[in-house]
Amino acid sequence: MPTKIAVIQKPPVLLDRDATISSALESIDEAAGAGATLLVFPEAFIPGYPTWIWRLKPGGDMALCGEIHARLRDNAVDLSRDHLQPILDAAAKHGLTIVCGINELDSRYSGTTLFNAVVVIGPDGTILNRHRKLMPTNPERMVWGMGDASGLRVVDTPAGRLGVLLCWESYMPLARYALYAQNIDIYVAPTWDVGESWNASMSHIAKEAGCWVIATATALQGKDIPADFPDRDRLFDADEWINDGGAILVKPGGAIAAGPLVREKAILYAELDAQAAKDARRSLDVCGHYCRPDIFSFAVDRKPLSPVTFSGE
Repeated sequence: MPTKIAVIQKPPVLLDRDATISSALESIDEAAGAGATLLVFPEAFIPGYPTWIWRLKPGGDMALCGEIHARLRDNAVDLSRDHLQPILDAAAKHGLTIVCGINELDSRYSGTTLFNAVVVIGPDGTILNRHRKLMPTNPERMVWGMGDASGLRVVDTPAGRLGVLLCWESYMPLARYALYAQNIDIYVAPTWDVGESWNASMSHIAKEAGCWVIATATALQGKDIPADFPDRDRLFDADEWINDGGAILVKPGGAIAAGPLVREKAILYAELDAQAAKDARRSLDVCGHYCRPDIFSFAVDRKPLSPVTFSGE
């Protein structure tokens, strides 16, 4: 049976966790009212992707970097402190599956290190999976630590078996294969990347994996940056498009089913059917009959990241 999806690329309230969650709840209500049951938000949506890192001068803006990072840390999501509870409650209220990118602060691990994470929330309001980005890209490493493979999992949802990789993790062939090997139907790629080459990669993945692919960045203009953002007017022009959004749905086999939604702070609606993914793998199953386990081997270390502990006198 087809599932109606909502790919939400509206901007967050940058560096404000509570206000961004309030905005997300409005989008959730809107999408639920339109009949969608699978909702996807962009990478690092709460409280926003750190777009400033691509504009600050390494070594030249250290004080400003520190000020902005402190605000990001203060507004990051700590799952152990129930920061996401309003969204969990909304998922349960409407019976939705929600995929949402977050800046995560794990107080049980460290009071400082942030992770680029994504959560999959089930229609009963529980977190089905949390995945942390394995390899932050370039200046992202000044913001986020490296994740582990404990969340490199595909989970059952009413829409089908669903897995998530963040942005350029989709350019990591072994990370992709780790999801393919779990009988994936829906591959979700919350991202900051956008454009023709990204869309081509999404089509390739849909063909390679024989699954549906959903991707979106945040549609964001300079005027969407809050007025109290440090040094806002120097870093951003009010009329510029910082990111075009580009929400897209790709069919198993690689054809674009909906989108890309470009420079619209809106929701892309479409339908998918998990059975189409299973049918697509009849002729090409890269983890099944199109695999050569006699000459290739593959393993994933799924031990969760844990803090270094000290023992001694």
